[in-house]
Amino acid sequence: MQKNYDVVIVGGGMVGSLLACALGDSHLKIAVLERVPPAAPPVEDYDLRVSAITLASSTVFRAVGAWPGIERRRISELREMRVWDASGAGTIHFDSADIGEPRLGYIIENSVIVAALRERLQQCANVDYRCPADIAEIVVECAHMSTGEPGTARSRAAPGEVSVALKDGQHIKACVLIGADGTHSLVRRTLGVESVSLDLRQKGIVATVATERAHEHIAWQRFLPTGPLAFLPLGDSHMSSIVWSADRPRADELLGLDDAAFLAQLQAASGDCLGEIASVGARAAFPLALSHAQRYTAARVALVGDAAHIVHPLAGQGVNLGFMDAATLAEVILDASVRKRDIGTIDVLRRYERWRKADNLAMLAVTGAFRYLFGSTWPALSALRNLGLGLTNAAAPVKNLIMRHACGLDGDLPRLARRPLQQ
Repeated sequence: MQKNYDVVIVGGGMVGSLLACALGDSHLKIAVLERVPPAAPPVEDYDLRVSAITLASSTVFRAVGAWPGIERRRISELREMRVWDASGAGTIHFDSADIGEPRLGYIIENSVIVAALRERLQQCANVDYRCPADIAEIVVECAHMSTGEPGTARSRAAPGEVSVALKDGQHIKACVLIGADGTHSLVRRTLGVESVSLDLRQKGIVATVATERAHEHIAWQRFLPTGPLAFLPLGDSHMSSIVWSADRPRADELLGLDDAAFLAQLQAASGDCLGEIASVGARAAFPLALSHAQRYTAARVALVGDAAHIVHPLAGQGVNLGFMDAATLAEVILDASVRKRDIGTIDVLRRYERWRKADNLAMLAVTGAFRYLFGSTWPALSALRNLGLGLTNAAAPVKNLIMRHACGLDGDLPRLARRPLQQ
């Protein structure tokens, strides 16, 4: 059986689903191919993976109609952020009131975001969400690109289209194929796009903790010699999600501890920012790396989110870069379609790449530099970074500029990320 679409999105996670929502209710026919059904948000416990969502990203969620589904579940405002260096007196405090905003952003569980987007997609008559959907082969304009699976049937693509063969025997054809399939992107690999990667030799440990003091919607981040430790406020005022980045040997040691020993280590590392840490839930870890695809686009194909770039989580910007990719690519595709242009040509898709590449590279460079700057124990460098934190904290215009940019209030934003004047 064969079905025809205008756009096929490989990957139904946060970024892929947002892109589908941004193209929803349009005249284009969209397919989302997701290999694994998404997990439902936990009812009693919190999801281990949470994201710091910027004001720009929340504006996109509102624009595509997914925000009510997020608000109806669990969400926590992020109003302030306190950052300090464990090796000295350097500290910086970001307060949303200083830029005239009620909040800097939100802390939201990843499963909540996916559930709200999936709910919104069900309301879009032009979106076909297919799950589970395993890809066997991709063909672009008669240039064969196989996943290497033995025994799969070969489909053919006429000039000007993409053909995707699924392992269940179905065939899909489209004008554009979007790779939103994450770090190990099948679309990127089969397209033959190289990625420049740097293994940071670290792991990020995530867990949910209960603390003596209420978080008061403040995120705390302490830079330790082995990596930063962040406490992110959750819906319950005494619950926080931690992201503890540590060199691999240290991370493996921490993961091997029982809860009591881990809590003791966490308490010492926290600097008592939230008082006694009363309990910790399940722990998990993920490897940390920097990565950037040499190109985001080719004829008929584009990459978004982690398929195109990966940054260090210390600034909480990774998924927000992906959301801006999705909003930008949707705008480019819709604009071209309205102008009766072929939405899959390299000229059209390159507009998206030119728009997003510089911002993504800049964030990758900044987070990578911070990882090494704050991971150094060299005394002179320690003194320099403490001085830099202190000077930035005292320079209100500079600090406010940083906040506005980090929140997504400044810059060359796609239409979906621009807030209405009354908001």
